[in-house]
Amino acid sequence: MTAARTTTAPWVDRPMVGAAAFRRAMGRYPTGVAVVASMYQGVPYGFTVNSFVSVSLEPLLLSFCASRTSTTWPAIRAAGRFAVSVLAADQDEVCRTFAAKGADRFSAFAWSLTSLGQPLLDGAVAWFDCEMAEVYPAGDHEIVLGAVREVGEDPTAVPLVFHRGGVQPLLDPA
Repeated sequence: MTAARTTTAPWVDRPMVGAAAFRRAMGRYPTGVAVVASMYQGVPYGFTVNSFVSVSLEPLLLSFCASRTSTTWPAIRAAGRFAVSVLAADQDEVCRTFAAKGADRFSAFAWSLTSLGQPLLDGAVAWFDCEMAEVYPAGDHEIVLGAVREVGEDPTAVPLVFHRGGVQPLLDPA
């Protein structure tokens, strides 16, 4: 058996499809919508993500991806901690505001701090307070692993989803 190689795979530099086709195809896959936020030097920072996933139950880990060009990500990364607010069906304006560049994101919405000091948006379906465990380079993004320290949920709330280039409430099949 040979050892695994750590060099870049040859297909990385030779994409078979364009970014627009990839984006359209991925748009067919619905994802949850969340806001990742941190307190850094006494100021709240946050941005919208749809790349939020559970990674592990032992230990408790979750992940999201941050764009390398984000002007918010450096503050969150420097904080070393973050909270994730999973957005509810009625929070589409929250989603748009936290996705907009240069927006005054926290002034328009109610929010509070976790017991560990990270910002949470009121009305979220669920929330997670995390310590940053690892950050990995991944093309034009970075993959962030968070070690979960606190969680909360609203079992009656309906989540917001991103699908085909827009946000919408998750339909209740009942």
